[in-house]
Amino acid sequence: MTLLRIGALALLVRRRAVLVSLLLVVLVAAALVLAVSLGRPYVAPGDVLTSLSGAGTPYDVVVQRLRLPRAVLAVAVGVLFGVAGALIQSVARNSLASPDVIGITQGAGLAATVALTSGATAAVIAPAALAGGLVAAAAVLALGARHGLAAQRFVLAGVAVAIALRALTEIVMLSAEPIDGQRAHIWLVGTLAGRGWTETLALTGTLVALLPVLVWAGWALRTSALDDDTARGLGVRPVARRVGLAAAGVLLAAMVTAQVGAVDFVALVAPQVARRLVRTEHPPLVAAGLTGALLVVLADLVGRLLFAPTQLPAGVVTAAIGGPYLLFLLVRRKP
Repeated sequence: MTLLRIGALALLVRRRAVLVSLLLVVLVAAALVLAVSLGRPYVAPGDVLTSLSGAGTPYDVVVQRLRLPRAVLAVAVGVLFGVAGALIQSVARNSLASPDVIGITQGAGLAATVALTSGATAAVIAPAALAGGLVAAAAVLALGARHGLAAQRFVLAGVAVAIALRALTEIVMLSAEPIDGQRAHIWLVGTLAGRGWTETLALTGTLVALLPVLVWAGWALRTSALDDDTARGLGVRPVARRVGLAAAGVLLAAMVTAQVGAVDFVALVAPQVARRLVRTEHPPLVAAGLTGALLVVLADLVGRLLFAPTQLPAGVVTAAIGGPYLLFLLVRRKP
């Protein structure tokens, strides 16, 4: 631990957290170059860097218009899911809690499915999904708000809401026209194909707008493991703090799901991997976001190349990773 002073402001910095975050930045940058480089045609990493510098290469169209927007979007998606998962797991005090477990993803999915199967225009899908995710989150928070938003009640309320919303989504899909049901299914899986700078701008804007809240959240997480009586003794309002952290995580998760669909398990896996790397009691926000970015970039790359020219949605690849990891957490979890 290092005490960093900036004028009258004093910050306690974990050296290991800084080193891990710097390493993750390097890995994300390398994965980004790899994602732009690999495919048909293959572009050498040197040519990728030359094109990105603006010097001009024969591959500028492939690099800057076809692959770079999707790769940068993968970074943004991973960062938001990673941070959202870290916030929600800290509030729930449960490594199994994530937006796709407690109903947020299912709420967005139900709203998007209704929009897709009712003939709504493409411009309506993202706002509808965002609204659905926020309504689902409000229901979870309302059901779990008794007894001060207790961790166990919060998770159980989320699981119940998720199951109910998923069942409603299946009903809507089965009653829709086959082509509309297929469109909804693709959206529910979560894919970055056909998306780019517009979605990236929306996600980046959300992250920037919430930056002051996230800075506060980084401080608030230091006392998230304390019981309520101890927290109150230190002058902390535990219920208000948990609601604020949960609301920030919910908004991030709902926003990213609205833009690219349900890229499952990133918000579950990334915070826990980051916590183990940094060796902290709660998932660190910066490392969780960078871990999420690395996971999504690699998942989208694998999905694009594994069965080329057929592309697997990124959500399929992350589910293939997250399913076994969830089993690992369940096996390792103490009764």
